[in-house]
Parts: sequence; structure tokens; C-alpha cells
Amino acid sequence: MFSLLDGLSKPEQIAQRCKEIGATACALTDHGNIAGAIKFYSAMKQAGIKPILGCELYVCDQDPTIQEKENRNLSHFIVLAKNYKGWKDLIKIVSESNRPDYYYHKPRLDIKTIGKLNSGNLLAITGHLGSTLADTILDNYQLKSNWKELGISHINYLKTIFNSQVFLEAQLMDSEGLPVQKILTEAIRELGKETNTYVICTPDAHYCRKEDAIDQRILLCNNLKTTFQDISRKISNDEDVPMGCFFTSDNYHIPSQEEIQQWHTETEIKNTNFVANLIEEFDILSKPQLPPFDCPTGFDQDEYLRELCRHGWRDKIANKIPKENQQPYLDRIKYELEVLQGAGLSSYFLIVQDIVNYVRANKWLPGPGRGSAAGCLVSYLIGITSIDPIKYNLFFDRFYNSGRNTKDHISMPDIDVDVPINKREEIIQYIKNKYGHDKVSQMITFNTIKGRGALKDVLRVYGNISFDEMNRITKNIPDEAKIADELQEMKEETGEASIIRWALENNADKLKEWCYIDDNGELQGPLAKRFEQAIRLEGTKSNQSKHAAGICISSQPLKEVCPMVYDSKNDQLIAGMEMQDLESIGIIKFDILGIAYLDKIMLIKDLLIQGVSNVS
Repeated sequence: MFSLLDGLSKPEQIAQRCKEIGATACALTDHGNIAGAIKFYSAMKQAGIKPILGCELYVCDQDPTIQEKENRNLSHFIVLAKNYKGWKDLIKIVSESNRPDYYYHKPRLDIKTIGKLNSGNLLAITGHLGSTLADTILDNYQLKSNWKELGISHINYLKTIFNSQVFLEAQLMDSEGLPVQKILTEAIRELGKETNTYVICTPDAHYCRKEDAIDQRILLCNNLKTTFQDISRKISNDEDVPMGCFFTSDNYHIPSQEEIQQWHTETEIKNTNFVANLIEEFDILSKPQLPPFDCPTGFDQDEYLRELCRHGWRDKIANKIPKENQQPYLDRIKYELEVLQGAGLSSYFLIVQDIVNYVRANKWLPGPGRGSAAGCLVSYLIGITSIDPIKYNLFFDRFYNSGRNTKDHISMPDIDVDVPINKREEIIQYIKNKYGHDKVSQMITFNTIKGRGALKDVLRVYGNISFDEMNRITKNIPDEAKIADELQEMKEETGEASIIRWALENNADKLKEWCYIDDNGELQGPLAKRFEQAIRLEGTKSNQSKHAAGICISSQPLKEVCPMVYDSKNDQLIAGMEMQDLESIGIIKFDILGIAYLDKIMLIKDLLIQGVSNVS
């Protein structure tokens, strides 16, 4: 799911497939990260399926601080959270694997370190091909001469680390294409008997259904920077193809019960259900947990926000607006404070106001107010924005709609604070110093494959169309930002928001040479299949980066409530979940946007003060 350019499925698709086959539980074990856990958890819960949260960790042989070529080879090892404490352990483990002195091309740990972070609430799954156990007993896809002795020793070692909560994993979904699967599975079955360890059976599911295999191959080809033609040539010539099994088999899907029964013994299936039943039902979501704001003596947060509003009223309303025109302001401020304080948001506004005050105190220039936040009179009175929402007829309910709130969820406001781009890091440092370096962080964001990019990817991988023609086709697919409102309407009406389908409906004359929609709503034309495939790939996660504006501030040390991941480009640890997911677990996001124009305005102002009149 978040195994980028490898895992294809979206959480809702996984939930739907599980319901189709009658599965009552499903595990998510992305490679080296748990960034998808919140979306997966929510989708499974909504579908009435037990979510099992885990991670397929990268494990090195030597101490992870040894960042040298001989310690770059990594094995895989799976851990599952048995309960909420196990989930907390999982967060710590993923965070630890991203330590800058451990991270070497990938986040990684050794088994011993994983064990130290396990409080006894994790289940260990040995993994199959590429796992620590497989790499211990196999050499070039053949069993080592002393494989049994090595395997028994490794399993017993794992049991000392994980308090005997160790299970051996067998996979046979591609045993025809990968004969080593049979060799390894038979060895694992024997090791299970020798060590009195349960053998469980799992699929290596990278997509939901067999027919999705072709879409996953597009992702792999883009990852490998190759084409289907080149892959086919290498396979025909018996050349090595990275991840070649995915190109020769359609069996890396979520299988039906009947398929599992064909591949595995009744005991292995029973053992797998036993493991699923060991996993407790637990809640990982949380209401917003705003960090406390340090108010002056004699004030709590609600009272202090009202006091700041009174000061703002005196300076901006009472002394500037005729008394006969003040009633709309009075009605508005009463309403806004009732809504915002009723939702427990005083601390949020105090934090934002303090950040803006810091900018002004340093004689830097903050923005006057971006977007819907300018419709909030509270923001205007306490100095977050500089725009009078009553004067300009701006609506508070567009900024904050309390109707979205439920007993279990409080919607957070979204105030963008514009600051000079050259001062942004200094402002972030101020926030860290005030609330704690361990409680403040920037955050990860995942880029998705969008309409034009999806179609280009598909056409490029098939490779039977010229570069010029590909550009002629894809130039008719608009950027998402230009049709954002139309896409939202499409999603509300049809349940999907495809940029490509929008283009086929609205740029039909320009695209009909290659693809068009018929009277039944089906795609037709010489490239209809390619367009269909590109539509399916839209929204798939493709790469990760640091969010351009988001800063999260937590009431608890971040590494205890969310995974921290290493941003190698900027050499720093950042929160390893997207902003909506952070909010779902109680961590609040603030947007601090660096705006270059503010730097230029400040420069011009300084030059004018210095007497430079010819500013250009």
C-alpha cells in the first residue's frame, strides 16, 4: 500500500476484496514503514474487518551503525502488533530504524535492537524468501549443507528475543514460477517440527486481484526505468530481471480461501487463524490533543483568548468603527467564540497568534491572511490576520464549520501563516524551543500518480508510441489544481475523481482520435485500454518528500505517538505520517508557509528606509 512503486492496492480496495472472500482479519506489512496504518485501520474498521498492524522491517547482519558496503545487504523480518502496547512498540521500532546513524539507503535495524524495543506485545513472523531465516539456510536458492542446524539455531535465537511468540511463514502462491518456494516451504515445515514452532501460511499480496497484476507491472517498470519490451527480452534470454517473479506470475494477489486450501495444509491454515485470533481489537485513533499554551497568571486558555479579543476590540473596533455600526461585530464575535471554545480550540488560536507575534517582534513581515482564515473575526482581533471580515463580507462558516464535529472527532481549523522564506527555519526553531524539540517536527507527504503522469507512465512502459505523439495526447489532460472544484463535484456525484475521465468528458474533441466515452459510459478507441489502465493508477502513491508547509506540534513526545522517519535530503527526522493521519491520532498540524515575495517586500522597505529611492 505504501511500499512505493511496488504495492498497488488502496485501503478501500483491500477492504472490499477481504469482504468478497469472507476474510475476517487482514494484516498490513509495508516495507520499512507504517505510514499507511491509519488509512488501512479506518478502512478495515468501516468494513467490519479486524485490522492487523505490522511492518516488514529491513534487517542487517551487523550493528546498524556500520554504514559500509558489506553491511548493506538487508533481510526482511515481520512484526505484528498484538495490542495497543504492541502498536506503541512498533512505532518505536520504525522510528529507531530511521535513526540517522542507522539509516543507510533504507531504514534498518538488527534483530537484537528490535528485541530490546519489544515489550512482549509483538508477534514475530519469520518471513519467506528474502527473510532472515531464508537467508540463513539458503545459498543461491539452494539449501545449505547444514541448513537444519542453522535454521534451528536461528529460530531458537528469535524465541529468546520474542518470548517464544515466533511463527514460521510459508508461501506457495508462485511455486511453479519460483521452485525455491517449494524447497524453502518444505524446509520450514521440517524446522517447525524440530523446534515445536507453528507454521503459518500467507500470500505475498502486492495487489488485490489477479487482474491487477498488469497495473502493478507498470509501477515496477517505472521503478526500474524500463519497458515491457525490455523486460520480455530479458526474460526470453533468461537474463536476470529485478523483481522478475512479478512479471511472470499473476499470483501476488489476495487469494480466496479455495486458493489457499490448494496451496497449504489444513494445519497451516488453522495456525494462521490462531495468529489472527491472538491479535486484540484496539483503537489507535484519538481526538485532537493540543499542547497547553502557557497563559499569563490568572488566565486559563479560554479566558486569555477572550482577553486578547477584548484588546483587539478596543484597538480595531471600539476606537475605529462608529458605535452604531458595531453590532454586527458584537454578534459575530459572540458566535465565533461560542463555536471555537465549544470545540476546545482556544489553545490552537493562542499558538498561532504567538507564532505571528514572534514574526512581528523580529520586525519581519507576516502575510495579511490567506484563504478562509481571513473570514474569522477572532483571528483579526488577536492579530493572526490583518483583514476585517465584516468590512469585506467574509464568512466564518467557510473557515470553520462545527457541523463536521462529532462526539468522537473534532475538526481542526486550517490557518496558513505566511512568513518570509528566509526566516522560516528560524521560526520553526522558535516553535521547537517553546514546545520542545521532541514534540515539534515537520512531516512527510506522499506524492501520487496524477492524471497526465499516469497516462504518460502507461504509454511509456508499453513503448509502442512515439514521444511526440505521447505529448500530443497527454497535453490534453489538465493539471489537477486547475479543475479541483470540478473534480470535487465529480467525486460527490460518482464516487471517483479521475482527471483523465474528466478530460475525456470535457476535452472529448481533442482526445477522440485515441479514446472516447460511448453512450454506455464505456471507453472506446485505439488506446482505450491504455486510458483505462491509467485511470486505475491515478491516486497511487509514487514517492515521498517533506511537506512544504506543515509543522506538527504534539502534547507528547512525537516518537511515542507516531513513527519518525529520516529525511535524507535535509538530514533530519520528520513525522512519518501524512497530515490527515496525524490529526486522526491527535497530533495537530500548523501551516507555516515560506513566501519569497515577503522577503522582497522587506528588502524594498529596508532600502527605502536607507534612502535608496530607485528601487527596481
